[in-house]
Amino acid sequence: MIYSEKVMEHFANPRNVGELPDANGIGEVGNAKCGDIMKMYLKIEDGIVKDVKFKTFGCGAAVATSSMATELIKGKPVEEALKLTNKAVIEALDGLPAAKLHCSVLAEQAIKAAMADYYTRQGIDPTPFVGSFSKECDACGLN
Repeated sequence: MIYSEKVMEHFANPRNVGELPDANGIGEVGNAKCGDIMKMYLKIEDGIVKDVKFKTFGCGAAVATSSMATELIKGKPVEEALKLTNKAVIEALDGLPAAKLHCSVLAEQAIKAAMADYYTRQGIDPTPFVGSFSKECDACGLN
C-alpha cells in the first residue's frame, strides 16, 4: 500500500496522543473484524473544543486518521467539530488507500461518540446534535 507523506508524518509523529483527565466527553468506537479501536477525549468549554486527545489501537492509518481528526477539531466551536466528516479527514491526509478508508470513518465516529457523551453529561439528548451513529464500524467489513 502506498501512503501519502501526510499519513506517514501523522503515523510517525501523531498529534494529541493520550488521555485527558478532565475530559467532559469521552467516546470509544471500534470493530472486532479489523481490530481497530479509537478512544477520543474532549475538553469542551464555552462551546469550544479546548483540548482533544486520543488513544488508538490499530494500524498506521488508524493512528494517522485519529491524529488528523483531532487536529481538525481542536480549538473549533462544537457545531463545527460535529460537521467533521471522514472525507475531510481523508482530504487533509492527501488520501488513503481504499482498504484503509474505514479508518477515517472510525475517526469521525469516535468524535461523534465523544460529543454524544458530552451532551449526555450535560443532561441533553445528543441525538439532535450528533445524529445517529454506530459504535461499531460497519465499514471495517468492506476491506
